[in-house]
Parts: sequence; structure tokens; C-alpha cells
Amino acid sequence: MKELIYIILATFINSLIALIGILGLLINEKILNKAVKYLVGLATGTLLGGSFFHLFPEALKGLSYFLSAGLLVAGFVIFFFIESLLHWHHCKETDGKCKLRNRKAFVDLVLFGDGLHNFIDGVVIAASFLVSLPFGIVTTLLIISHEVPQEVGDFGVLVYGGLKRKKAIFYNFISQLSCVLGGVIGYFASSVYSLTLYFLPIAAGGFIYIAASDLIPELHKERLQLSSLIFFLLGIFIMIVAKLLIE
Repeated sequence: MKELIYIILATFINSLIALIGILGLLINEKILNKAVKYLVGLATGTLLGGSFFHLFPEALKGLSYFLSAGLLVAGFVIFFFIESLLHWHHCKETDGKCKLRNRKAFVDLVLFGDGLHNFIDGVVIAASFLVSLPFGIVTTLLIISHEVPQEVGDFGVLVYGGLKRKKAIFYNFISQLSCVLGGVIGYFASSVYSLTLYFLPIAAGGFIYIAASDLIPELHKERLQLSSLIFFLLGIFIMIVAKLLIE
């Protein structure tokens, strides 16, 4: 029972990382609007870096390459299908043509994908605390280390997608709380950890889809593409460093 308390505490602390967007409330709106463009680049890099250097390699530890690659492609297709539905839901007919409302479809897709990712993180945290307390603490710190840049980027993406700053923080926090759910389920069903191996490449495929289909095209719309590229590469670099520290 003591382990369950540690797991809930650790996963809740990890969820609080989503509130880092509160810093955005302290920044002048004009400055934030400029910063958001760079945060989109950062988010793109962390999504791709997290997929290729964290999620997919982790799946390969328990699944064959063929199955992992197949599930990654399946994740890509699933997110494409979901976004198609969201696009239809968020558009209105004008002269027979579909025009998106203020809230872009990829906002919901980012929240869904991040929720799945956080759920997996919660299961991993639970499994680590069931091994030992020190191992659980180290695992939690490592997960938080790669969550910080991703959540900063996600906040920027949500604001860029049309959400008000307070709503972006709130929805991001709700999505992050799925980590607690994953931790609790992981504690009561240790077999769930093995099942997460199948969700890892699916989540990776989803993140690759979001980065390639939604965020990179947004970066191309900006004039300062060189600055966006720097933050994009920074996001990938952060994920590589986090991977090296874990190993």
C-alpha cells in the first residue's frame, strides 16, 4: 500500500509539469505570440525526438521490429483518421466549402496523443516503484526531465491552435493527469506494463503524424524559418540528451 502512495504522489507531481504554462500568463501577450512560434518548433522537435529516441526503441525491447514498425504505422493512420473526424467536427459549411472554426483540429489531437503518452508514463512509474523506491524516484525524475520541454511546447501549440492561455493550461493539465490514472492501474495490474509495449509504437506513430502533418506545415508559414529550425533542432537535441542520461 505504501508503494501506491508513492506512485500517486510521483505521478501527480509529474502532472503538475503541465502547469508550467502559467508562466505564459505572466508574459505580455505580444511577446507570448512571438514566443509561441518558437514553442511550436520546440514541440515539433520534442515530438519527433521522443518518438524515435524514446518510445520506438523502448517498444523494440519487448516486440519484434516488424511488429513495432507495423504498430507505428497503425498509430500514424489512426491519428490521421481521428484528425479527419475532428476536422469535420470543427468545420462549418460556407458556400459548399469547409472552413475551420477558430479552434484548429490538431489541438484535440495533441491533447489526445499527450494523454495516451502520459498514461504510459504512469504505468512505467508504477512498475519502477514496484521494483524499489530509489528506482521509482530516479525513473520519475527522468520522465519529468523530458516532460518539461514537451509541455512547454504543447502549451505553445495549444495557444497557437486557438485556445486562450488559461484554457490551454487547464486542458493540458487534465491531459497530464492521465499519468495518475496510468500509475494506479499499473499498480493494481502489473500485467498492464507488458501491454504498454504495444501502445508505445502507436503513440510514437501518432506523435510523428502530429509533427509531420500539423506542426511542420505551420512552421513553413512563418517568415523566420531559421529561428523555428533552431528550436526544432533544440527539441530533438533535448530528447537525445534525455535518452543518453536514462541509459
